[in-house]
Amino acid sequence: MRPVRVPWPGAPGGKRSARLVAGLALCLAYSMAAGGQQYDPDEALRISQAAIGTAVGNHRFTDGLNRSVGLHDYAGKPLLISMIFTSCHHVCPTTTRHLDAAVDAAREALGEDSFNVLTIGFDTANDTPAAMRAFARAQGVDRTGWSFLSGSPAEVDALGKELGFIYFPSPRGFDHLNQVTILDAGGRVYSQVYGVNFELPWLVEPLKELVLNRPASQHRFLSSFVDRVRLFCTVYNPASGRYETDNSLFIQAAIGFFALLSVAIFLWRGMRPSRPD
Repeated sequence: MRPVRVPWPGAPGGKRSARLVAGLALCLAYSMAAGGQQYDPDEALRISQAAIGTAVGNHRFTDGLNRSVGLHDYAGKPLLISMIFTSCHHVCPTTTRHLDAAVDAAREALGEDSFNVLTIGFDTANDTPAAMRAFARAQGVDRTGWSFLSGSPAEVDALGKELGFIYFPSPRGFDHLNQVTILDAGGRVYSQVYGVNFELPWLVEPLKELVLNRPASQHRFLSSFVDRVRLFCTVYNPASGRYETDNSLFIQAAIGFFALLSVAIFLWRGMRPSRPD
């Protein structure tokens, strides 16, 4: 099981962790106000984090074209899963629109086909394929590799347990933990991203790790190598809020290479036997 990932690797711990906890607390406070039930943030986070490392089953759902799809159909590349209910009027739409912007930035940095996205309705009585299509249109989401799915109560409950996703009925709909789950190419929970308006690196950095570690096809060795170099040199710029190529890394690598080459040539020349006069 992977260790807790709060927040993304390499971030300054104190400030970003405080913002993460504040965002999570805000989400849970909204749920408590809406449902009037006790909701333990520590327990919800514990269950969600305990799901990291879990292999997700081949649960079957129905897409917007009424086709049956299994989660294993998406194996082979990272997968994002967001669970929502379509009658939600604020949090779920806001979360989905923010995820859409994050997916746009992530694909710009990692590649258009580097990962897939699923939004799954957990209110099985109302989140029909037609309702999921309408929800996607209302949020302005129309991307290749992003599907909005409906499922049976048994499939949704089973998936929710595997993802560590907490939800239960309340007077105003449902109380639930707002999270986006990142699965690796083998269908295991790799990381969790929490909050309505999470910071972009919390999503992109785990995806970047997965894309960099993806096995390369022998027939695409060169392009894969170039992609890996590009991804390695792609860094987050807080000023622009986007991922950009850091050319200084290329320059540093080149300087280091030529320095090592110069040392190697010097040593090689020093070890050559001198010719007799």
